Amino acid sequence: MKLVSWWFDMLLGAHVSIVGGLDKAIARGEKIGCDSIQIFTKSQRQWSAKKIDEGQVKRFKEALSNSRIQAAVVHAAYLINLGSPKKDILEKSRKAFLEEMDRAETLGIPYLIFHPGAHLDSGEKRGIELIAEGLNISLSARREYKVMPLLETTAGQGTNLGYKFEQLAVIRDLLEEKERVGVCLDTSHIFAAGYDIRIKDAYEKTMETFDEVISLPLLKAVHINDSKVDLGKRVDRHEHIGKGKIGLEAFRLLVNDERLKSIPGCLETPGSEEDFKNNLQTLRNLLKK
Repeated sequence: MKLVSWWFDMLLGAHVSIVGGLDKAIARGEKIGCDSIQIFTKSQRQWSAKKIDEGQVKRFKEALSNSRIQAAVVHAAYLINLGSPKKDILEKSRKAFLEEMDRAETLGIPYLIFHPGAHLDSGEKRGIELIAEGLNISLSARREYKVMPLLETTAGQGTNLGYKFEQLAVIRDLLEEKERVGVCLDTSHIFAAGYDIRIKDAYEKTMETFDEVISLPLLKAVHINDSKVDLGKRVDRHEHIGKGKIGLEAFRLLVNDERLKSIPGCLETPGSEEDFKNNLQTLRNLLKK
């Protein structure tokens, strides 16, 4: 990671497109003022993709090293469900997850963010066991890798797991190499799941709970999104910063939280690149000078 003047703050950025080539994501991130970016490394609607060729890897790494972007993270395809009780989907998910690890490692990207999975009415206990089993298989198959998978907090919509910090903690407890797996916190998701962050006391309580249950040093990335739905509704609907049910004060607390300095905080708000640019400016206006 490049060490420059702004590394003392959270590295604010957004999820950007890779249309036209992986290296094009860098220019898109710079255009909207990102210090960090999140990307898919392939179409998130497909299970598999061709391997990334050496030319793409070289262009991506050169573009990143010559840019203002301080950090890049990968988001795994949404198709993947490591908690599925359906044998065919589980097998596809495990293969696809391993490929996601391969692609992130090839690009030299340190974090692979993924939704833990949905148990599809097989029960939370079984779903959690399958997620941990899948991670154990992938980590064992790639012992030499530096890329760290990050379990993402979820809103708990449907049968999705990861809406309680305790669920993520149990998944990690079942891992043979738990030190190789971290966590990504999504502000919209945790709010929809019932963790209040709107005012200082509530924010501190939620962060303290996270620290007690999971441990703050394991928090390696943040998704910064407001929420279209109210506290505890368990529906995943992102909104522009300050325009949703969470409100600006939570994001003021977040971007000025000294415990979160220098980690990537990426927007996944709706709309266009111009909307990302505006949301980034909103966040930077909240930074203490």
